[in-house]
Amino acid sequence: MSGSTYGKLFSFTTWGESHGSALGVVVDGCPAGIPLRPEDIQVFLNRRKPGQSKYTTKRSEEDTVEILSGVFEGRTTGTPISMVVFNKDQRSRDYSEIASYYRPGHADYCFDAKYGFRDYRGGGRSSGRETIGRVAAGAIAMKILHALDIEVSAYAEEIGGIRCSSIDLSLCAKNPFYMPDLEAAKKVQAAAEKQMADKDSMGGVIACIVKNMPVGIGEPVFEKLDANLSKALFSIGAVKAVEIGDGFCSARSSGSENNDSFLPPKQKGGPLQKASNHAGGILGGMSDGSDIFLRAAIKPTPSIAKEQQTVTCTGEPVTVSIRGRHDPIIVPRAVVVVEAMTAVTLVDMLFAGMTAKMDSICRFFGRSNSDI
Repeated sequence: MSGSTYGKLFSFTTWGESHGSALGVVVDGCPAGIPLRPEDIQVFLNRRKPGQSKYTTKRSEEDTVEILSGVFEGRTTGTPISMVVFNKDQRSRDYSEIASYYRPGHADYCFDAKYGFRDYRGGGRSSGRETIGRVAAGAIAMKILHALDIEVSAYAEEIGGIRCSSIDLSLCAKNPFYMPDLEAAKKVQAAAEKQMADKDSMGGVIACIVKNMPVGIGEPVFEKLDANLSKALFSIGAVKAVEIGDGFCSARSSGSENNDSFLPPKQKGGPLQKASNHAGGILGGMSDGSDIFLRAAIKPTPSIAKEQQTVTCTGEPVTVSIRGRHDPIIVPRAVVVVEAMTAVTLVDMLFAGMTAKMDSICRFFGRSNSDI
């Protein structure tokens, strides 16, 4: 199986299965000298681990990370950083009957058609637990961004059709849905109780904001910043749509409405300002210096106890009710995954942007470019 590696200059490879012995990640291209401890990774993994509330899976996993390589005396060495999380609470027997049929909304049929074989224990590589490696890599990327004063913050903007009417990021940690609006969170709680009673699930929308991004990061043709961010988010199993800025709404506006007028810089020599930000901080595939704003649509968890129609592996119709421990709402745990994939993409493209000007190369190697 190919396709488990993401990134070019700052890259990572995830490995492991939902019900295997462990899951992990190898991060390559991380600069030397970054302070890094397991606790720096754990704080992010704790946001995605199961069992945080009654609205997530009851699987009991601490998701404790171990750093195996690439760190010496508390700092990165510049060599590959390998991290592992051991599975503790697998119940593969809960999935034994799944081997005989294809679950609606899952990749079971596609796996069988492609490989002639599949790991039916919780979905194997297509399980949401694969995102453990992404979040661990994202935690390192976030440290790099922090050193550059770049902030990445995601939150649940909408769950089950209930949208936030106000945004206060300090409130996200004060409700089980990671919403920045407590009134919206209360409405979601009532809707979630009903869906769970009906043995069903809910989807939603995760929004992400990037602040203080330098101007000119990204390439104008195939390596556009918005294209790579979209690929990163679409690689998350539950994501079915991505918007940058106004997204689909821009198709219903006029040029005069959609264009962002430029304004003088706040201080001499500083970056230009914009009167609006319909573009979501990206123009021509490159960052324009304003906040980058994106949304990811998360589908409802497909594993539900409600009866559904499907077929067996031999094509016979069958009625199924999915057993096991599954998230009625995956959105809250996916927020940090969106942050992580955004962060690793930004770092990778920031590193690529360092070679855009000869001045930058000469300055890095302590040379003058006056003779060019």
